[in-house]
Amino acid sequence: MEKVTIVIPNYDGMKFLPECIESLKAEIQQATVSYEVLVIDNGSTDGSVEYLKSCDWVKTIYLDENTGFCHAVNLGIKKSKTPYVILLNNDTKAYPGFVQGLYNAISKRKKCFSVSAQMLMWDNDKLLDDAGDLYCCLGWSRSRGKGKPAADFDKPGNVFSACGGAAIYRRAVFEKIGYFDELHFAYLEDLDIGYRAKLFGYYNRYEPAAKVLHYGSASTGSRYNTRKTELSSANNVYVIAKNMPVWQIVINLFPLFAGFAAKYVFFARKKMGRQYMAGLAEGYKRARSAEGRKHKVKLGLKNAGPLFKIQLELWANIFPIIKDGN
Repeated sequence: MEKVTIVIPNYDGMKFLPECIESLKAEIQQATVSYEVLVIDNGSTDGSVEYLKSCDWVKTIYLDENTGFCHAVNLGIKKSKTPYVILLNNDTKAYPGFVQGLYNAISKRKKCFSVSAQMLMWDNDKLLDDAGDLYCCLGWSRSRGKGKPAADFDKPGNVFSACGGAAIYRRAVFEKIGYFDELHFAYLEDLDIGYRAKLFGYYNRYEPAAKVLHYGSASTGSRYNTRKTELSSANNVYVIAKNMPVWQIVINLFPLFAGFAAKYVFFARKKMGRQYMAGLAEGYKRARSAEGRKHKVKLGLKNAGPLFKIQLELWANIFPIIKDGN
């Protein structure tokens, strides 16, 4: 019986999908842990459907339209029957030992919710794309180690959240804390779910023994663009509103204001200040909506310890995030 289901959301990813799938096919011959591959196709029209139908060893669910990353992976997680689920972007190529490395890292740690793989840059595999994610009280998230030598991040350890582009999750925890919030559509949904798990006493890790090449921003075309800027800024506000109790927002009010102001200046210089502000407004509107309020994490005394630890981490993460640049 399989231990792991690899869920790959795909939307018009034919440029990358075959290499991703073939790398997993090769991995089957080496991994001692058994696993299956499940692709959720979000209404692709670029030949992805025809390609997937030719891969008889891959399970595929075909959707009629693009429902977004969160809906696709939630569907995959719910359809899986295995104790662990790996989420993998379609613009990745798995190295030998990828599945085994993630499984080994999570299976022996009962309070571990997720483990992020070492993601390497597609055009230079000596440099990191992501080594787990950081988050701080400025309201800034950061792909840890991005653009730095991978050799400098060769030790496993805890991170604020796993990058959902290549990470393993303990499936049973979703049933306790909820699934990916589909109001996100895309971006920061992995930060949100990792944050939520921490609020309930779980933790997230990084494992360099599991490696993938990652093209990056394949679906939107670049690291910074108007669509991504608006979605990300909206989700940033929403993450704060739903995961922080009022007293914690008050404590962090000044650094949050400073962080958002600095980000506005950053995007204004890239001629995307208007989109950034529109995203902030959308995030506030979503958080205040009836649907948004339903997703507000309900906290009690049992969450006091985790909240205190998270606040310390939010303060501590300011320094490495600013040092790395954002």
